[in-house]
Amino acid sequence: MSESANGYDDRTIKQRLASAQAEAEGESDRRKQLECLVVRYRNRPDRCTITPRECSEEERLTHWLSADLSAVVDLEDVR
Repeated sequence: MSESANGYDDRTIKQRLASAQAEAEGESDRRKQLECLVVRYRNRPDRCTITPRECSEEERLTHWLSADLSAVVDLEDVR
């Protein structure tokens, strides 16, 4: 991930999609076909949005799930 000095991902959506697609090519593990984007806020809980890595910009408008970051856990930590 490309981060600025403030810790935020400054890449455009197209850059993130291209990066996600490049990473997803050749991967058979279903878990790696999702992308997680965290948006950090100053005065409210940070939000995590999960979307399929491979979907069109049009599909991206309806194929997503968001939750407070505090509700998201690493799968390996809860197994």
